[in-house]
Amino acid sequence: MATERWNSPVTVGFEGADARTVNGPFDALKCLADLWPSSRGLHYIKARSTCRAALDGRKSVEEARAEFLAAAEEAKLKLH
Repeated sequence: MATERWNSPVTVGFEGADARTVNGPFDALKCLADLWPSSRGLHYIKARSTCRAALDGRKSVEEARAEFLAAAEEAKLKLH
């Protein structure tokens, strides 16, 4: 579901854009698709997959949050 939310939102700073508050796996997928830097590694792929799985009910939203944070760290994005 697009309404699934994390217990604690994540604010990510993207180069050339304002910081974005990510509230759950749906928001995370939009960031991964639209705002992510061109350097996309294993954590990026895992985050995308886990966020989709969380929306389908196959993974927890907190698992998706953890993978999204790992992808942000991998991409050297600022987390607030």
